[in-house]
Amino acid sequence: MERPPIDHIPVDVIQYIEYLESELARLKGKRDQRATTVLEDKADLSPVDYKEPPTSFNLVTFSQKGAVKRTNRGEYTRQRRGGIGVFDIETDQNDHPTLVVIADEPHTLILFSDHAKAYRLPVTKLEAHQIRSKGEYLSSKINLTPGETITAALPEQAAGYIALISKSGKVRCLRHHLFGEHMKPGTAMYKFEDFGPLASVCWTTGDADLFVVTRNGMGIRFSEKIVNPQGTQAIKLSDGDEVVSVVSVNEDDGVLVIGADGKGTIRLMSGFAPNKSAGGSGKIVIKSDKVAGALLAEADADIFLISKLSKIIRFHISDVPETTGVVQGVNCMSLRADEVIAIAKS
Repeated sequence: MERPPIDHIPVDVIQYIEYLESELARLKGKRDQRATTVLEDKADLSPVDYKEPPTSFNLVTFSQKGAVKRTNRGEYTRQRRGGIGVFDIETDQNDHPTLVVIADEPHTLILFSDHAKAYRLPVTKLEAHQIRSKGEYLSSKINLTPGETITAALPEQAAGYIALISKSGKVRCLRHHLFGEHMKPGTAMYKFEDFGPLASVCWTTGDADLFVVTRNGMGIRFSEKIVNPQGTQAIKLSDGDEVVSVVSVNEDDGVLVIGADGKGTIRLMSGFAPNKSAGGSGKIVIKSDKVAGALLAEADADIFLISKLSKIIRFHISDVPETTGVVQGVNCMSLRADEVIAIAKS
């Protein structure tokens, strides 16, 4: 018997239905078999013989309405790409996850709001929680202005630059020391009236290229050295499009691009030539109606995808094939009445 459409059902009811389904599948030993039926590329969904040793790394999840949860990375079992994942942060009915980031316990996170204001938050200031739990409210840790939400986060570094890009495609690069321990909480990193809402941030070296990806799957690559200190228009956007990610890259790198539909690919930079200047219309990166995010593909990384209904999956990046051309991508996460919201790597 096939399940009828449930798009019209409240989010908390959908979460409960999917939880029951995943538990039944686990108990019957048929979860992998069921997931295979929705994978066009027939990914290998056999169990992964991997148990992470004790680690101090944590996965921190943020929600739209200010909830935050820290969970040890070892609690998340590695699966094959294309699985259904497990439930992560518990949110209220009208709330959902918006961001995930991996950070070591001794480190400090630099948080960025949609208004491009920066805040510092030591990882240990957050209580440790189980995978499926409510976490705590960020308002007890930092003072956000009414309506301000956390859009991006980076572990602190002692060198390099941070590239910040707005949804409208304007980018700026700032040196690491500006985000140090003496930074005033809530410091604005650009003029909001000129840039608009923040879309993404990344660490960069100062002599790399920036690879910008939009919601509609377009992208542009150019040298970060041409970015004006006050900001530069990185890409010309078509009507209705917006920037979702900025990634620091070199010629021999690849970038993992994930669509909201759970499909993804590793786009090799050797097949995506850099522009001599910023501000162009860009080229197609991936065939996708809606891109969720992009990040640098590192050889031994584990990838984490989280969905709007708080489902999360962990898989090894080697499960995703590389390409130099435009493709639709392979199934990385199986979704039902859901979409991928954010991605992270470790």
